[in-house]
Amino acid sequence: MNAHAKALVNEVTPDAAGMDPKRLRTLDEHFERYVDDGRLPGFHLVVSRHGKVAHQHRYGMRDVEGSLPIEDDTMYRIYSMTKPITSVALMMLVEEGKLLLNDPVSNFIPSFGSSRVWRGGSVLKPVTEPVTEPMLVAHLLTHTAGLTYGWMYQTAVDDLYRRAGYEGATTRGTTLEKAVDDWAQLPLLFQPGTEWNYSVATDVVGRIVEVASGQTLEEFFAQRIFAPLGMHDTGFFAPEDKVHRLAGLYQPDPATRRAKRLDNMGNAATHRPTFLSGGGGLVSTAYDYHRFLQMLANDGELDGARILSPRTVRLMTSNHLPNDADITEYGRPLDLENAYDGFGFGLGFSVLLNPARAKVLGSVGDFGWGGAASTTFWIDRNEGIIAAFYTQLLPSSTWPLRPYFKNLVYQALVD
Repeated sequence: MNAHAKALVNEVTPDAAGMDPKRLRTLDEHFERYVDDGRLPGFHLVVSRHGKVAHQHRYGMRDVEGSLPIEDDTMYRIYSMTKPITSVALMMLVEEGKLLLNDPVSNFIPSFGSSRVWRGGSVLKPVTEPVTEPMLVAHLLTHTAGLTYGWMYQTAVDDLYRRAGYEGATTRGTTLEKAVDDWAQLPLLFQPGTEWNYSVATDVVGRIVEVASGQTLEEFFAQRIFAPLGMHDTGFFAPEDKVHRLAGLYQPDPATRRAKRLDNMGNAATHRPTFLSGGGGLVSTAYDYHRFLQMLANDGELDGARILSPRTVRLMTSNHLPNDADITEYGRPLDLENAYDGFGFGLGFSVLLNPARAKVLGSVGDFGWGGAASTTFWIDRNEGIIAAFYTQLLPSSTWPLRPYFKNLVYQALVD
């Protein structure tokens, strides 16, 4: 481990935290089997209770080919776990009076003032209609803006994103400003506020942060969030003196399903990008991201650094879908390893509404999200739990890691 890097330290025994050590071993062994049979390169899982780390387990390799183990200071591409950070940045500006959630997006990005909505036709001759209500900032945070992702391969609008050069979740060779203006020229998938669809919306949020703050997203993150929280190993790339700590990126081999090195994306996190993706561009460590999660669990404050007010955190982690609907009721299908029955969506997080409908252990109101390389987290304020899982396997739908992780953490609670 790097002498200057921070490591998570167990601060309380599992017994003192109301967790059964034998049952925690069941959690560890479940994921060890994924590594032992080659399905995962390695992982680091962390569970804290009532503000103190009670259990963590590192196993396997950050670089299988180089026989380099997962370490405390290993850096991971957190992909869509960037989204909660971007959402927090936007809400900081709301608290400062720089904007309102009900502001039209076109107030900050004028190109969205001429948006139209897909009605039919073909990708070569789309039929569109005008928007009936303007796209609002809140629609972006809740993924109800009508935007999409090119990689989803579900609709003709997805195809239009790909044809415009936006297939991946992050985009090289362009800038955030240009990408957002390009998306504004494409048809919306639906009228803003009428459905839920996972999308580039949080990247648009990142651009609004830039416009409203007068800083680049990288500058805002570094000065306003990472420095106050002591997140010194989080950024849009791993610099040269830290690149040896960056975990390799893997995908399943189609023939064997074993994890296979994915080098064509592996270098994207080693140089400062021109496209600062608030939707999926950050790299981080288990220590750093836990600092961010603990701030949220503490209602916006950590070690004297207040990032948000408690009321703002509560607003962000409430369900914002109309009529308290869940994602399945209000949304388009999402190709992940678990369905979103029983989960609503807040301002940057999924929110558990009904554990019985979700068919997973948890508490009403627990909130979280995950990343494309199979990382995940959630926070349960009722039980005082923060749980996070770090690995580097694309896509996250390869194995059902997230529902198993959640169930196996909760089965270890015995108080």
